[in-house]
Amino acid sequence: MTAPPPGPRRGALALLASTQLLLIMDTAIVNVALPSVGEDLGSGSAGLSWVANAYLITFGGLLLLGGRVADLLGHRRVFLGGLGLLATASALGGLAPGADTLVAARAAQGIGAALAAAAAFALLLLLFPDGPARHRALGVFAAMGGLGGVLGTVLGGVLTDLLGWRSTFWLNVLLAAVLAVLALRVLDARTGRLRHTGFDLAGALTATAGLGLVAYALVGAAETGWLSARTLVAGAAGAVLLLAFAAVETRAAAPLVPPSVLARPALRLANVLAALAQTTLFPMFFLVSLYLQSVLGYAPLGGGLGLLPLSLVVVAVAPQTGRIIHRIGLHRAMTLGFVLLCAGTLWLGLALTPDGSFASTVLAPSLLLGAALPLVMVTTNVAATAEATAEETGLASGLVNTSQQFGSVLGLAVLVAVATTRTGAVDAARAAAETAGHRAALLTGAVFAAAAALLSLRLHLPRPAPAPEDRIAHPR
Repeated sequence: MTAPPPGPRRGALALLASTQLLLIMDTAIVNVALPSVGEDLGSGSAGLSWVANAYLITFGGLLLLGGRVADLLGHRRVFLGGLGLLATASALGGLAPGADTLVAARAAQGIGAALAAAAAFALLLLLFPDGPARHRALGVFAAMGGLGGVLGTVLGGVLTDLLGWRSTFWLNVLLAAVLAVLALRVLDARTGRLRHTGFDLAGALTATAGLGLVAYALVGAAETGWLSARTLVAGAAGAVLLLAFAAVETRAAAPLVPPSVLARPALRLANVLAALAQTTLFPMFFLVSLYLQSVLGYAPLGGGLGLLPLSLVVVAVAPQTGRIIHRIGLHRAMTLGFVLLCAGTLWLGLALTPDGSFASTVLAPSLLLGAALPLVMVTTNVAATAEATAEETGLASGLVNTSQQFGSVLGLAVLVAVATTRTGAVDAARAAAETAGHRAALLTGAVFAAAAALLSLRLHLPRPAPAPEDRIAHPR
């Protein structure tokens, strides 16, 4: 597929980055609105947790399948289908008469988000070939992701206070509809239409069910415990299905994930690094907001605004990431990002005090984390997709998105468990005990970032094959 001219590519990038912003913003908005949902629908904490968890499970479980379906059916078509399902499910959530209906709507939202996210990322890879242009495009993607988290927290508080929690779902309907209309105008119908090579039904079923059960075990572990029967059974069943998936792929005529793709060492390591990045980053946002509210006494809106300086740094640094990669190389830029992530998380954990303030505890380390976030996100995405052919863009997108999503879920489950355990073990006033818990969780996150920094030293992308004219001009 030949790349479109720069003008249409810029329009497509704006559309795809706006989709990324919507998907990140949606998660943050709903999290802020959950207490009001519980009051209105009479749902307890367990029911409320599944309003968030149902989305995480279907989103994480279907990203891989969504990427491969986009390769087979067409990326534009799957992108539009995902947005349509997201809008329809959001409308169902806005009309939900009870918690059960709302959980079902959130699960359907996760399916739509998985299809839209995987197809959007694959479209970006198709529109921007590997090189500086793709690095800049991924920088814009990272900036929109960072901005989406803060906008979601702020809008969640404002909309819930002024119009009620149902308005947060109707905002999704409006934005998804606008993006779909723009996609019909901006994206070429031929974009991403590839040769149909068959569909691996057995692989799709085992991969989706396996990933979904693993996600179910992880998100439920914080509620029921890591050694509870539900967690162990779901985790074991998911692992068995993923092993079955691996066996199926070696025999399938058109495998969902060709074994030759997973045989690439750089791709495997890049996906591990993408997961480790989110294992530290995603829980950090949650822990900082919780610390500002539960320990320092900020209102929910204030807790969200406390992340605004970090996001402004992300928006400023992300578009420059391509230049940084060009100047010092992908390998060094990635290691630098993980070193900054480790240093910022370590600094933040050590700075927390029960009687501190935002300026004295959170502000300075959050600025460092704002510089680290786009570096690790862009470099791991570049490394994870660098070897993908045009026929593998959806697959590469699904793999790295799945890695990031499961890193987020695993990180939140582990770090919240660390915080809860440490808080319960400290014999002190509530604020001091909760601060100790948050500190322990952040220091654990810093260990994950340090491990990623060391692993990044082992990443070596293969050199691109010389062009035919180069081989003629410089024969062996």
